[in-house]
Amino acid sequence: MGISTKEISEVIKERLKDFDATLVASDVGRIVATGDGIAQIYGLQNAMAGELLEFPHDTYGLALNLEEDQVRAVILGEYGHLHEGDEVHTTGRLLEVPVGEELIGRVVNPLGVPIDGKGPVKTKKTMPLEKIAPGVITRQRVDSPVQTGIKAIDTMIPLGRGQRELIIGDRFTGKTTVLLDTIINQKGKHLICVYVAIGQNAASIARVAATLEENGAMGYTIIVAATASEPASLNFIAPYAGCAMGEYFMEQGKEALCCYDDLTKQAWAYRELSLTLRRPPGREAYPGDVFYLHSRLLERAAKMNKAHGGGSLTALPVIETQANDVSAFIPTNVISITDGQIYLQSDLFNAGQRPALNVGISVSRVGGDAQTKAMRQVAGQLRLDLAQYRELAAFAQFASDLDTATRNQLERGARLTELLKQDKYQPVPLAEQVAVIYAGTQGFIDKVPTAKVKDWEAAFVRFLRSERPGVLDTIEEKKALDDNLSERLKAAISTFNHQYGVEGYSDVPDPAPTASADRPTPATHSGRSGTSPHGGEEKPKPKAPRKPKAKS
Repeated sequence: MGISTKEISEVIKERLKDFDATLVASDVGRIVATGDGIAQIYGLQNAMAGELLEFPHDTYGLALNLEEDQVRAVILGEYGHLHEGDEVHTTGRLLEVPVGEELIGRVVNPLGVPIDGKGPVKTKKTMPLEKIAPGVITRQRVDSPVQTGIKAIDTMIPLGRGQRELIIGDRFTGKTTVLLDTIINQKGKHLICVYVAIGQNAASIARVAATLEENGAMGYTIIVAATASEPASLNFIAPYAGCAMGEYFMEQGKEALCCYDDLTKQAWAYRELSLTLRRPPGREAYPGDVFYLHSRLLERAAKMNKAHGGGSLTALPVIETQANDVSAFIPTNVISITDGQIYLQSDLFNAGQRPALNVGISVSRVGGDAQTKAMRQVAGQLRLDLAQYRELAAFAQFASDLDTATRNQLERGARLTELLKQDKYQPVPLAEQVAVIYAGTQGFIDKVPTAKVKDWEAAFVRFLRSERPGVLDTIEEKKALDDNLSERLKAAISTFNHQYGVEGYSDVPDPAPTASADRPTPATHSGRSGTSPHGGEEKPKPKAPRKPKAKS
């Protein structure tokens, strides 16, 4: 009795229904050799580039080199227990990390494993480390600020939500402090922060965690830590892990900030991996795709439009320079990827300027779009005054006699520079920044001795909080200075100056100081209407006549 074709097809369909493709999809290979975190694997004919590979004893790796007769893979973690002949299986998956609200307040390694001793992290979702960056159509322009709480940055180099702003400088110039101040200042601003520590020693990372804990910032912060003692593979994937954790919140329509401290060490780790993978070295021994290493990371920062959730991911990468050389390979790469840079200079740091911000080459390509209207109104004059001050100061050191206008600009510039100095981990709220900068640019501190500017500022802020809280509240609420609010602020400053004992204060932008008693003020030879050097303004005081000194 023969079997009909219909019965055969029914049996085949039934078998296919119960068929588990995962059982046969795994390709098997064997380790040929291991060393320096790299495994050479024979077999794995169907392995794909970037695929997650499973090694014995719950160890994983990434297939990076697909060669003719073998696969070279990077082992994620310790590899001393792996030996020649061990089996390796493909997984058909990309490397993923756990994401979600449960990670907030925790310190984890780049694989999402907690290292803070507070028990396991019970997350419900994972996301791949590598993702295609959002397209142009899904984005919108940067239009809301990330307040760092640092007066010099918020006024002159503003950051926007969805921006990529590079922080660059030598060692020990305050780069990490800028990141921590920014994170601390986000308290109550609905911004989830991810701090990625790459290649730092464990003690430094512990100090960062303790600082954030002391300032109440761990309640909205995730720390991803790849210490200097970790294998190069974990230092390589750490920024992508932090970015994936931040992207989760962006996709939920929330705001996130990723701080990468620092990408120079990630480039070093990638160079180490590339050389051990036998990839050809290029400039400074970096592989040819080192630009793509950082561009595919930083391009994922975006401000999404309303149709795609309206969330944002802001990136603050850090690059360490050698002897202020911003023209080296990695610095120029990252400068060309980002939307501006905050340049911290060691000379300014050693001179006591904290933050050691070089306004000349620091820039934000988003600019005023990332500022509130109140900050724009007071910041424009500040940048102009400081630019004029730095230009004049370079020439004034060689001049023996200066005209009145030049002296006024130098005096105001010195006071504004002093006003921008700030202690670490003490971010300043927006309303207080606006009030203080307004006082500086409108000439209200021109009579305050330069050495007393910091004391004046502290006393003025205390006065506003206790005597004029309505002014600060209105600035915070309206985020703009109208005529009425400007008058109220001006009156508050005038009242405080009277109490503080500042004599001769003025709200005129360029007040002219009186001439000294023993010599006349030199005339300004600027080509203005024909006043001679011995005109009416230059008559000496009614003293005993003196013969004019011969000029040397």
